[in-house]
Amino acid sequence: MSYPAECTPADGASTLSFENELYEQRREKLKQIEALGYAAYPNSFAFTHSVAKIHAEHGESTSEALAESKPPVLASGRLQAIRRQGKAGFCDLVQAGQRIQVYVRKEAVGDNAFELYKLLDLGDSLGVTGYIFRTRTGELSIHAESLTFLAKALLPMPEKWHGLQEVEARYRQRYLDLLSNAESRNIFIVRSRVIQALRTALDREDFIEVETPMMQPMPGGALARPFVTHHNALDLTLYLRIAPELYLKRLIVGGLDRVYEISRVFRNEGLSTRHNPEYTMLEFYQAYADYRDLMNLTERLIPEAARASIGGTIVQWGETQIDLAKWTRYSLREAICVFWPEESSRPKFADFNDPRHTALVVERWNQMNPGASPVSMPIVEGNASLGGAVAVPLGNSVLHLFEAVCEKHLTQPTIIYDFPVEVSPLAKNKPDEPAYVERFEAYIGGMEILNAYSELNDPEEQRKRFQMQAEAKERGDQETHPIDEDYIRALSYGMPPTAGEGIGIDRLVMLLTGSRSIRDVILFPLLRPEAAPEAAPEDGAGSGE
Repeated sequence: MSYPAECTPADGASTLSFENELYEQRREKLKQIEALGYAAYPNSFAFTHSVAKIHAEHGESTSEALAESKPPVLASGRLQAIRRQGKAGFCDLVQAGQRIQVYVRKEAVGDNAFELYKLLDLGDSLGVTGYIFRTRTGELSIHAESLTFLAKALLPMPEKWHGLQEVEARYRQRYLDLLSNAESRNIFIVRSRVIQALRTALDREDFIEVETPMMQPMPGGALARPFVTHHNALDLTLYLRIAPELYLKRLIVGGLDRVYEISRVFRNEGLSTRHNPEYTMLEFYQAYADYRDLMNLTERLIPEAARASIGGTIVQWGETQIDLAKWTRYSLREAICVFWPEESSRPKFADFNDPRHTALVVERWNQMNPGASPVSMPIVEGNASLGGAVAVPLGNSVLHLFEAVCEKHLTQPTIIYDFPVEVSPLAKNKPDEPAYVERFEAYIGGMEILNAYSELNDPEEQRKRFQMQAEAKERGDQETHPIDEDYIRALSYGMPPTAGEGIGIDRLVMLLTGSRSIRDVILFPLLRPEAAPEAAPEDGAGSGE
């Protein structure tokens, strides 16, 4: 934490001991405030005007009009600045990012309230009763007639309220970040508006919002490692959900034809600028639709959320402008061909239907990029480890090649469709290409934003897919889908043709706010435990040097 210049720790003094000293000084002031007859922590303050409302109602009023009407207000907020001048002074109240100046005069508020004013610190919460006027410099202000003490900030605010500069401190102490950084406050206002806009759009399309279990006896709906917990009363191992998908599709079987859930999901994976183990996802399912219907809906939903949250569809992503209203579509195999960097070695679409041809393409890519992590080779009969790379099923290899070749180029809104069956255990096969499924992902800013597909509703085929996942797990793949017998039973009662989609709310907010880390758009991201400060040695103790 940084401190105002007038109270910076002296040379040799530890920040911790200095913080303790300030804490004790402010505790003493709090006792003096109580001695004046003020409650240390009153229960409420019935304000009549927010600071924003004051500016909205009187921001255009002239000094003469205000002097004549003296509009009464009861306002509250935190003290951002205090300027004492003998028997009068000013202070600035901040509420929800808006500021209003308060004029405090001893003759107007009385001796007791003025003594309170002298005991206030930056960050204290204060209620003010008075009327609106303009100062001689023309600044809209409250002329205080009484003061109500609301809370003492026992620890100091960040320096001059200019914000926490250390990134990790902003994440650990989000409360101070929100108080002092307008940019952070705006990010979470945008986030709220995005969620509200998506809800509004889906409600208009006759979807209904539902809730499904966060603790599940079997993790499903995605390929990810789960978090494991235990229910003591039932002596039951449970998993924090990695997706709500299988429960939402059970509801489709039950006759709820259009459902959605805005859910917290949990995946036991690493941390990065694009990954947090706990994040928010919108999932929705529409009966009697396929993945192309959801492509069309997606190209309406994302621009609508942008207009509702930031006022338009143009966002700045680094040095690039992105228009969220303009979309391009490629099949996954087509994208590899389009974004292949060399014309002379560019693969053909048909190469990805034959393991031997795909192996040659992968080998070519690995030779072109010797310093990068090699793309895994597909399994080829008689040669399961071409080029020394790990041999994997054809579909996995094609997907890894797409990620290596294409993802970094997908800055503008792009839909990538038709994925290999091996990496899509819950999606419906393409009728003319059973090795591929009716699935699409949307990429913006080089990130995957959403995943969608025509849902597999054949219970016998679903059992085969689950068995494929079980075999993959036996080969050592830890991110596989378990065999869910109850879900197969639900499908056996008949699920109509259905399409489903999951949108990553956090990454969408990253795009809309230009945030480069997912931690910037999650109020309380997961962090390593903070190291405990080293205790100062006792008298006579030392290092022995």
